Amino acid sequence: VFVYMLFADKIKKYRFSSAPAYILSGFFLGFISSFLGIGGGPINLVVLFYLFSMSTKEAVITSLYIIFISQIASLGTSIITHTIPDFPIKVLVVMATGGILGGVVGRTVNKKIADKTVDKLFIGLMAVMIGINIYNIFSLV
Repeated sequence: VFVYMLFADKIKKYRFSSAPAYILSGFFLGFISSFLGIGGGPINLVVLFYLFSMSTKEAVITSLYIIFISQIASLGTSIITHTIPDFPIKVLVVMATGGILGGVVGRTVNKKIADKTVDKLFIGLMAVMIGINIYNIFSLV
């Protein structure tokens, strides 16, 4: 994902608009999102950039919808199968409140900045995540 974002301007993109393309990509992204959660977001973005020529802002909101809907399906399955893990309700409430506030602030900031700035922030965040993973690999040795 990081390499794709670095060279995105040089990579040919497609603009699929057929129902089968939507269904197949939706299935793939929903499948990835169901077990990676928000961690599947970067993969969603690349697929949406590459297959549907979406701008960064369009791809981000579409990715969030995909993740939201796939996680609702996953939650429903957990409820039906009685496999919801134990967790402190207080933590859930505080985290959900923080998530909602972060989403509102992020949406406000997103409206005010250009697509290229969002791209640079995303690349920077990806670099930080790669750095954290490299650190974690070597700290385990």
